Amino acid sequence: MGRKRLQDAADGRPTVHTVAARAGVSIASASRVLNGIGGSAETVRRVREAAAAVGYVPNAIARSLQAQRTGLIALAVEDIGNPVYVAMMRAIEAVVAGSGHQLLVHATGGNVAGETALLRRLAHRYVDGMIISPIRVTDAHVEALTASPVPVVVVGQLPEEVPVDNVRADSRTGIALAVDHLVAAGRTRIGFVNGPLDTVPGAARDAGFRAAMARHGLAVDPATVEVGDFQYAAGRAAAERLLDRTEPDAIVCANDLIAVGALHALLVAGRRVPEDVALVGMDDTELAQMSFPQISSVSLGSAERGQLAAGLLLDRIADGTLAPRREHVAPSLAVRASSGGVR
Repeated sequence: MGRKRLQDAADGRPTVHTVAARAGVSIASASRVLNGIGGSAETVRRVREAAAAVGYVPNAIARSLQAQRTGLIALAVEDIGNPVYVAMMRAIEAVVAGSGHQLLVHATGGNVAGETALLRRLAHRYVDGMIISPIRVTDAHVEALTASPVPVVVVGQLPEEVPVDNVRADSRTGIALAVDHLVAAGRTRIGFVNGPLDTVPGAARDAGFRAAMARHGLAVDPATVEVGDFQYAAGRAAAERLLDRTEPDAIVCANDLIAVGALHALLVAGRRVPEDVALVGMDDTELAQMSFPQISSVSLGSAERGQLAAGLLLDRIADGTLAPRREHVAPSLAVRASSGGVR
């Protein structure tokens, strides 16, 4: 019998056919060995030696299609530069890497159309699953989430009836911790700088602030409340507007980026922190500890939420029949120099 001709791919790369011909075995036998299924000791030896000799490299894409797995997990967040999402991403990556997956990160800018389009793309199964943290949740989100053929975990608030795995923080209670702390420190003219009210966190933090103030018998003066965006520049501008029209003795900020902006606005205005104005942020990111003075901040457990979300997603990928689960992360307050003065 003559020697089998080596059959390379059109682009010159060696194929399973090439390896089988070199090893003198059937294509089926070579395929079983190359896919880790096994064979006789002699067949395994011959196939492996042939693969090494011809420089055969497995086609990872083809193998993933056969297994209906890509080895990829997506994370979609509003702003990958926000320290909250950086902490969340690191926690998620550590968990999924342990399962052999790689993480793809998408920055959505909070754009509803972009987020829902991203969810609909899951029908193409370009990833094994997705973790998404939308700051707005619309009917379009709910429709795309419930229709997804790929497992999705939402970090943030969802309507109770949506059958999707969900990890939640409690912004309302977090804001209440900040207000309680400031009132205990003798502050009564408490201002609030928030993000957009049409977002889930903005609405929840506004409601939490108003409820906490009412519980302490403190009126919310419209002049002491400002709305901007969850970014440094917008937070600083919002704080400047607030300071132009009123003199608070404390300010609560809806996140640490806003709080750093407010700190700079206060210092430029000649207000001492905390002697004149106490300051509390939210999210307890590295920014809070890097500022001077260090900023008191409410932690919403960014890393813990990421770990929980990754665990839920991997469980869902392994067993799609599980009932939808909800996890809650309780807030906590880290008290630092920015609110340390007692009036």
